[in-house]
Amino acid sequence: MGRAFEFRKERKFKRWAKMAIQFTRLGKEIVMAVKEGGGHPETNSRLRTAMQNAKAVNMPKDRVEAAIKRATDKDASNYEEFVYEGYAPHGVAILVETATDNTNRTVANVRSYFTKVGGTLGKTGSLDFIFSRKSIFRFVPGERDLEELEFELIDAGLEDLYVETDEEGNDVGVITAAFEDFGKMQKALEEQGFEVKSAKLERIPLSTAEVTEEQAADALKLIDKLDEDDDVLAVYHNMAE
Repeated sequence: MGRAFEFRKERKFKRWAKMAIQFTRLGKEIVMAVKEGGGHPETNSRLRTAMQNAKAVNMPKDRVEAAIKRATDKDASNYEEFVYEGYAPHGVAILVETATDNTNRTVANVRSYFTKVGGTLGKTGSLDFIFSRKSIFRFVPGERDLEELEFELIDAGLEDLYVETDEEGNDVGVITAAFEDFGKMQKALEEQGFEVKSAKLERIPLSTAEVTEEQAADALKLIDKLDEDDDVLAVYHNMAE
């Protein structure tokens, strides 16, 4: 079967591993949403958002339902959300969002990842001048006139609207809004009848670090290690593309 088969097999395993991590994280998000606002998406916008995001990555329906059911169990774990900030080698800023039922375990693991690659973990808020938190929505634009849509969404906090192409070659509309306008924009898109593919709060770097390929590889070792941790929800960096 040779190298080509082994290469395809390795890529498939990596894809499966990535999907498993995504499903675990979305399962946590669903649990936290249910505990915060109940198990009905019609009246719980955070749960509705989590379910939209689960659908976008093809998370099986039975796993979504199992997460909702698990959250209603009085013995289910309560997750706390924490953000860790620091620097990878070569001055690359790293921000880590976590959700955990054991803060001692999580902070020990995150600190060890930074230390092992020669990075440093900083204080909360130390990277506020590098990252800005934004509301990012991806939706199916259909035949809508996007210039007209821009005017209609200004009152909902629209900052930017553009179209990108997904992996299947389909057009996807992307909206950027302020962090505090997340709920308002979500409601506006729902009222407009758009199919929202994902709705997330993301960290956007305000300044970037220029690094060589070798330096980027050093930083990616830390990012990959963080990304594999079950307690980690998202990892952001400011390396220039």
